[in-house]
Amino acid sequence: QVQLVESGGGLVQAGGSLRLSCAASGSISTIIAMGWYRQAPGSERELVAIITKGGTTNYADSVKGRFTISRDSAKNTVYLQMNSLKPEDTAVYYCQAHTLILGTPRQYWGQGTQVTVSS
Repeated sequence: QVQLVESGGGLVQAGGSLRLSCAASGSISTIIAMGWYRQAPGSERELVAIITKGGTTNYADSVKGRFTISRDSAKNTVYLQMNSLKPEDTAVYYCQAHTLILGTPRQYWGQGTQVTVSS
């Protein structure tokens, strides 16, 4: 089992910045990747950014050049630095952990944190 706790959401004006944090606990050694997803009202949940255990990162085209995913392994925490925010970035942001135990993949989700960007 992996537990995820997100923080750092809030209200910001367009062009501003926010940093989201996701602290993981539990079976940390089983985590092979962690990612940030978002879901806007009336829309499906979409991948924003992901970082693998090896440090490889991948981003949605809509956030490339503006968002940066990083991690602090000593704190078991993943961050999402969001710069140049746009109103269309408004959504609930969720942290996800991908685990692999004896060949069986499983995903865990945090509770979500609201990000609202005003125009």
